[in-house]
Amino acid sequence: MRILQRLALARLHARMPEWVRIAIAALALVLGVVIVIRPTTALDVLAWLIGGGMVLTGVLDLTGRVDDAERPRWRTLTGLAWLIGGLIVLVAPGLTVRLLAGLVGILLLAAGVLGLIGTFGRGRTIDARIADAAFGASGVIFGALALFWPDITLLVVAVVFGARLIMSGVVDLWTRIRRRNDAARPAADRPLRRWGRTVIAVVSVGLAVTTAVVTVPLREGSTVVDDFYAAPRDLPDAPGQLVRAEPFTAGIPNSANGWRILYTTTGVDGRVRVASGIVAVPKEGDGRWPVVDWNHGTTGFAQHCAPSLQERGMWSGAMYILPTLIREGWAVVSTDYIGLGTEGPHPYLVGPPSATASLDAVRAAKQLTEADLGERTVVWGHSQGGGAALWAGALARDYAPDVWVQGVAALAPASDPAALVQNISDVTGGSIFASYAFASFSEIYPDVEYRDYVRPGAETTLRQMSDRCLTDPSIIISVAAALGMSGDTRLFSTSPATGVLGGHLRDNTAPLRQTAPLLLAQGGSDSVISVGAQSDYVDRACAAGQDVDFRIYDGYEHAAVVERPSPLLDQLIEWTRDRFAGVPAAEGCSTTRY
Repeated sequence: MRILQRLALARLHARMPEWVRIAIAALALVLGVVIVIRPTTALDVLAWLIGGGMVLTGVLDLTGRVDDAERPRWRTLTGLAWLIGGLIVLVAPGLTVRLLAGLVGILLLAAGVLGLIGTFGRGRTIDARIADAAFGASGVIFGALALFWPDITLLVVAVVFGARLIMSGVVDLWTRIRRRNDAARPAADRPLRRWGRTVIAVVSVGLAVTTAVVTVPLREGSTVVDDFYAAPRDLPDAPGQLVRAEPFTAGIPNSANGWRILYTTTGVDGRVRVASGIVAVPKEGDGRWPVVDWNHGTTGFAQHCAPSLQERGMWSGAMYILPTLIREGWAVVSTDYIGLGTEGPHPYLVGPPSATASLDAVRAAKQLTEADLGERTVVWGHSQGGGAALWAGALARDYAPDVWVQGVAALAPASDPAALVQNISDVTGGSIFASYAFASFSEIYPDVEYRDYVRPGAETTLRQMSDRCLTDPSIIISVAAALGMSGDTRLFSTSPATGVLGGHLRDNTAPLRQTAPLLLAQGGSDSVISVGAQSDYVDRACAAGQDVDFRIYDGYEHAAVVERPSPLLDQLIEWTRDRFAGVPAAEGCSTTRY
């Protein structure tokens, strides 16, 4: 220890003017505040801020007075560790999130443990012992949070370390200012003033404990996949077969009966797979219900993201008007798709297996005697499900001729995945959807790898995002991280619309021809799927000979276009009534703005 204290940097305390130390402490305080209130800044910038904060922490520890009982000599060790760690981060800001989080977490833990040990050192006053114990405990808690809460992201590291830096700056400022004032005060008045540092230390423990408690709901609350979704050993060898069904009430209105179903379908590789879904039919009426084949919007990529596992059922996938459909006397069949509920991977934005899961859900639901479904079917879908609906409408006649599709309503559809993913970094929160797309395509297509498109500093965060459903409590971490990524112009090292990934994305562009009348609706203010990109798809479909009823709803965002009071909803009901009634759809292509 004495050797370390002879280092030139450690002996700066002997020559450093007091105002310089106050300036360093103030800078640490300001930097900590910036990190805490702006944890969603660009990844590289945040890494630089954390690295700078680590250096300041090291300087504060190393330049403490060796004769000051309030600054134990073991801080020379932690000071050097913080300084070296900070320099590493500054020199290599492209460190992966996991490495950066591990480095900060280990240093916080080490400083906390040494602080607790220092509590028992000789010559310590009672207030100093309490302060060291409190700061040590908060360091241990914050270090554990950085390493384990609830998975490792820069957001967690930033908030935890920023809070620690604020406390270091406040304590050092308090010590410097108190020392100046004490020089002019009687000795009898000084002990009471020393307790200021102790109060700050106790507050830090409260902050650490509160942070730990707040994280509990983020670790819990996600849905759990149960045995219903497991494929049986004697799986039917044909798609569209009902495997099992059971009553289902989540999100089902009182005027309807509901079931969740497990059925066979065709996977990406052409083999028979299992998928799950929801069936809802009116309780009152004559039966033989016309079917709305609903393809839900994005809920996530992980297995537990199935709408049939969520508390609000179909609502979680943007089916906000289920009671209205039931009042119309229609049945609703909603696939979860492969990999949501059942074993994955989930083919997010991959067209053919999404379409087959949709059509096979209707075929399987017809085998549910209690549901009493009719023959006429209209396919609906929003966002991810809008793309699936376009694929289902195109494949229905050849793949499932027993599903009599009378029309296709694609609502803000992901018709062109390449255009969607290419522009996703320009969308606030768009990296959440990018994480699902990269997880899907990298698992389904062996030649797609993260490292070819995503820069190292963002890869871990994207992978972790893909594990969270949009309904998970922990999605707040994804949202915050996505806000930071939205300001990062280098999220992608290579455009995802190029190379093998770009080729696979283009291969999954929705077919230009349908086997039934097509209504395509789009929010005029949609920031996820732009009007321009949708218009380009419509133009190509029209050029290919497809009749398209294209409707644009000015002022409506991506999700708002399928929520009340969007005028689309009443128009969609009327359009669907006509399809079930056999009313001929208008010929040609038209674009109408509302």
